[in-house]
Amino acid sequence: MRFRSLSELERPEPKQVILATMPQQISMALYAKAKAFKINELVREIHQESYEWYGFTIADKDNPELIIDIGLPKNDQNLQDFTTLGPERIAEFHESLPEEAIINGWIHSHGALKYKHFSHTDEENQATVLDFVTARLRWVVAKKEVPIQDLNFLVKGEFEEKDLGKGSVSIITDGVISEATIMETIYGGFCYSIVIDDEGWHEQEIHYKERGVLSGHRTVSKRSADIVFIDTGRSLTEADIALLSDEVEEKVQPNLNPPPEIIERM
Repeated sequence: MRFRSLSELERPEPKQVILATMPQQISMALYAKAKAFKINELVREIHQESYEWYGFTIADKDNPELIIDIGLPKNDQNLQDFTTLGPERIAEFHESLPEEAIINGWIHSHGALKYKHFSHTDEENQATVLDFVTARLRWVVAKKEVPIQDLNFLVKGEFEEKDLGKGSVSIITDGVISEATIMETIYGGFCYSIVIDDEGWHEQEIHYKERGVLSGHRTVSKRSADIVFIDTGRSLTEADIALLSDEVEEKVQPNLNPPPEIIERM
């Protein structure tokens, strides 16, 4: 057989049916925005210096795309130009949330650094948060064909054990079939990432993870995203600020003498 071009040997793209879309922009309550920048202000007031810190963006389980609050966990390391988090801190904070609340991302400050971009350390922290969030915040986003070159069809009660040695996948049915399309479920999840500074600047991304339930194939991607601020009717009160002040004093922990391994990563 002669082929006119090598393109004729290419297999067609697997069929995919999109069932749901993940958010393309970030929705955030004005209350949550005010709280984030108030934490920046309180860090400077209480600790007499500007330090990096991190917190989690909180949503309602019934509306996971809208950030309604900022949660401040106990930070492990707070330096002027470095902060880090681990999965145990995320799990610990998640356990403290009300039943109806869920973590849908994280937010952190670059303080007075003037570095208006996500850093390499931010990317490492983001991967940790993405794994945690998408394990709990996921839904069916697509059905995708699983292409199998040598699918082996067998009829129940009409084959021998040696027949199972044929093909890369065997399908046992209760009747004779000659053709089938296998569509696997694709689960998808997202995680917000926001960085702010002392001057009111902010930048944000959405990170995505998808996984095929049969193939186990995973894809991770991200995109810069616009942020839309929404008035939910809640405002930051003096009582809220007083409680937040206590949290900042307890949970933001400046380390003036970081261990060598931290210095090396900075």
